Amino acid sequence: MLVKEIDATELASRLQAGEPIALIDIRSDAEVAQGMIPGSEHLAMHLIPLRQQDLPRDREIVLYCRSGARSYHACNFLQQQGLDNVVNLRGGIIAWARSGYDIVPPQQARASGL
Repeated sequence: MLVKEIDATELASRLQAGEPIALIDIRSDAEVAQGMIPGSEHLAMHLIPLRQQDLPRDREIVLYCRSGARSYHACNFLQQQGLDNVVNLRGGIIAWARSGYDIVPPQQARASGL
């Protein structure tokens, strides 16, 4: 099963345009404490099987981790569970930061909630 991916530039452009994207950080609590992409929610990878029913079905879900590897596997898992609206952020938050986009403290990143 092929996992859909998006790069940091396209994601930033789509977020700036106000597209309804659920942006989910699947890193550990310790990693998230170092900063998040603005507008994202935190859902640690190990909780995805328990909380998959809480994920939105009405909009695209972009998952990200540190480098894009864990989020790629999480997208693959969710696709196997029947979710076809999941997309991996290629390169993760590292690629986001290297592209010059903002990273904010977790308390400032919060979106509307899962």
